[in-house]
Amino acid sequence: MNDLNSIISHFSHEGTVGNVSPLGAGLINDSYKVVTTEADAPDYVLQRINHVIFTDVDMLQANIEAVTRHIRRKLEAGHETDIDRKVLHFIASETGKTYWQADDGNYWRMMVFIPRAKTYTTVNPEYSYYAGVAFGNFEAMLADIPDALGETIPDFHNMEFRLKQLRDAVAVDAAGRVAEVRRYIDEIERRADAMCLAERLHRNGELPKRVCHCDTKVDNMMFDEQGRVLCVIDLDTVMPSFVFSDYGDFLRTAGNTGAEDDPDLDRVNFNMEIFRAFTRGYLESARSFLLPVEIENLPYAAALFPYMQCVRFLADYINGDTYYKINYPEHNLVRTRAQLKLLQSVEQHQPEMRRFITSCLQ
Repeated sequence: MNDLNSIISHFSHEGTVGNVSPLGAGLINDSYKVVTTEADAPDYVLQRINHVIFTDVDMLQANIEAVTRHIRRKLEAGHETDIDRKVLHFIASETGKTYWQADDGNYWRMMVFIPRAKTYTTVNPEYSYYAGVAFGNFEAMLADIPDALGETIPDFHNMEFRLKQLRDAVAVDAAGRVAEVRRYIDEIERRADAMCLAERLHRNGELPKRVCHCDTKVDNMMFDEQGRVLCVIDLDTVMPSFVFSDYGDFLRTAGNTGAEDDPDLDRVNFNMEIFRAFTRGYLESARSFLLPVEIENLPYAAALFPYMQCVRFLADYINGDTYYKINYPEHNLVRTRAQLKLLQSVEQHQPEMRRFITSCLQ
């Protein structure tokens, strides 16, 4: 751990560093828990930032600093208690920035470890409700943020851009697979105009971009000892987007009764119990700032994300599997089929969704 101790030495931390050990199993960043030897000094989390995915680290950290600063001010103004456990706190390096670039080109950051906090991976109605409240409240607190945030991953949830990627893949047909997947291309194209609704509404000035989390999962929340949500974590993807991103992306994963790559399509359906729990929580905390156009299109958002992922998986299959890791030759095609089945199930439930959303607002 000598190299890690050297990295840590460039940050303005309190206390003497004792043990440094791997933390969690994150897919994007490498994380380590830094334990200090003094009882009155906090412990820390050291992370290596994946600058292949997040190419503008300065923008990334500027976004995070703006968001955490604004949330802390909101909590202080509301006379909240235990604030240090309710918002992440990144510490400065010797350069004054909240990251450090090592000689090998890697970027690192340190934040205060939140004590006595837990994360859960359980996806059930109870935790889906908590997620709805937490992510809706996260957006609500940031609805009036004065800072202009950048897009850490440009066009991440831009449906027009994702369709262009697919159409480019079809035109090139690099792996000679277009003929065998024509029926899926047709299914996608049949819905393409309707699924680009968000971009059209935005161009017309009807739909705003807001500061969104853009990676809404149950395990991106921290809970206290009594099971109450402390804060939202994993802020790398926080950026301007439509609220449909946070709402629809959660339901795509949590609301799927099967696996994302389930080969048995009979297992893939949309779980309305999860939908109702998450939606109830989300509207409780987010309706204070949501526009009517945002609320009325939440069922569209629930369909948008399985559609978008279907487009992305199919484009990668046509390109010869150059983006997503695969475990067998047809893996991306199996993923495509599963997401299309989920989309079809969502579409069948949309009238019921609209009735439920209306009932929540009464």
